[in-house]
Amino acid sequence: MEKILSKFAYIDRHTSNSLKELLAHVESVKRDIMNGSQDQDTLTPAQSLNLEQCVKKVKDSVAKLSSEHKDLHSTVSKVGKAIDKNFVSDFDAMYMEEAFEGEENERDIDHVICEHFLRHGMLDVAECLETDCGRELEAGQREPFLQIHYILEALKQRQLQPALQWAESNSELLLAQNSSLEFKLHKLQFIELVQQGADNQWQAIEYAKNFARFAGTKTKELQVLMGSLLYIRQGLQNSPYAHLLDPIDWEEIGDIFTRDACTLLGLSMDSPLSIVIKAGCIALPPLLTIKQVMQQRQCTSVWSAKDELPVEIDLGPDCRFHSLFACPILRQQSTDSNPPVRLVCGHVITRDALNKLSNVVNKWAILPNPIFHKVKCPYCPVEQSPSEAKQIYF
Repeated sequence: MEKILSKFAYIDRHTSNSLKELLAHVESVKRDIMNGSQDQDTLTPAQSLNLEQCVKKVKDSVAKLSSEHKDLHSTVSKVGKAIDKNFVSDFDAMYMEEAFEGEENERDIDHVICEHFLRHGMLDVAECLETDCGRELEAGQREPFLQIHYILEALKQRQLQPALQWAESNSELLLAQNSSLEFKLHKLQFIELVQQGADNQWQAIEYAKNFARFAGTKTKELQVLMGSLLYIRQGLQNSPYAHLLDPIDWEEIGDIFTRDACTLLGLSMDSPLSIVIKAGCIALPPLLTIKQVMQQRQCTSVWSAKDELPVEIDLGPDCRFHSLFACPILRQQSTDSNPPVRLVCGHVITRDALNKLSNVVNKWAILPNPIFHKVKCPYCPVEQSPSEAKQIYF
């Protein structure tokens, strides 16, 4: 890779310099012909010689550049072979056919792919896929994505009205989740009016009435916005309030709208398909590595359980969507069939761990001492009956 990058840099500089020299030489020959020829239809022997030399120089330079380009292409083509040689990836070992089999699984996959296209406004692609796979999304599932895409496209064009109308119609829901979307939209609209100058001064003042219900929570920001009115004649760009024109506010408003709209719809901000692909790209390399190590050491039977991985893989905070509980006794994550339970002392273990402790106690149940009919907490001296443990729901 370093060799290729250095070649790219060299050819970039050399090609640019060569073309500049050729253009300068051709312009020089052109000026000589225009200035030294009395008859525009014929050339003198000296001019003909200069022109022939110029043509030859152009051809030689082009041939040299073409040769360098072929050499670069040859080097680039070797990269793929080097990757294939040094990075052997047997993806078949990571593939589980049963994960994609069955009517329900196929329907879920088609639905996720269609939703991804709808999220990005590619309605024609989603409709084509629905036709090909013989499925059809309900109108109620399609319309929210179309509306979100329409509003996002308007925001990219700095048109705030569609987003403002949506925010006002969902004002109570946005307020319930402490969203700043509606305030930021009104703020951008107000700044747009102030930017239009003194002719729209009263229109800006009238529009400021929309900030009345934000006075209790956005006091500092409202003071700044009202202060900007003092510079409406000379322009905000020439005032202490020039930071209000920062284009980053327009870049952020799209992300804020997408996040809040998806939250109201009960959806994640990113499409499930993109999240799955991202998680797969992170998880695949360590899984391939551990698979190769297991094959080399001939211990492939270690990875036998299909519902769990042989190593822990951290997908990062972006791929954490729910709480996880790992039993401190068995060192296993809790599941629906093995949920976490709280002991009377407050310590938490999984049900399987509690059952194993109970089985140990049952072996001693034939003895007359009643203390053995209770389970002792693994972390403190408190004892209890197994039936007193309560299941915990995250």
